[in-house]
Amino acid sequence: MILSNTGKAAIKAVIYLASKYERETKANIREIALEVGENEHTVAKLLQTLVKQNVIMSLKGPSGGFYLSKKQYGQPLLNVAEAIDGKNLFNTCGLGLKKCSKTHPCPIHFEYQVARDFLEKLYATKKISDLSTVFSDGKAFLCD
Repeated sequence: MILSNTGKAAIKAVIYLASKYERETKANIREIALEVGENEHTVAKLLQTLVKQNVIMSLKGPSGGFYLSKKQYGQPLLNVAEAIDGKNLFNTCGLGLKKCSKTHPCPIHFEYQVARDFLEKLYATKKISDLSTVFSDGKAFLCD
């Protein structure tokens, strides 16, 4: 898979924050960790990265927490993925080889490129706001 486990957790966390956007409520680290099925330490670190990359907002204090601005609510999913897994996320070899290119392809290079290009387009066009209904029933989307 292209996304790291941390990248997947970040996407779930941002989608969870998007579900709170309409109600204009904030979420704390413990709440987000519970919803995405990760430990609080991991979630705290990824949220810190997302704030630094301007993917989400945070506010300190008793009424603080993590949330999305209007602009962030409309951003593409690609912003979240690249904030955690880097700008070259969709340029890696499908087998994890360091020397894989058009001129020196790995055994699955050209087939994997089709899938990689499709995913990059999907992440670039799908907006956070498009995914915010995942939590609309109040239940987390933890997978078994």
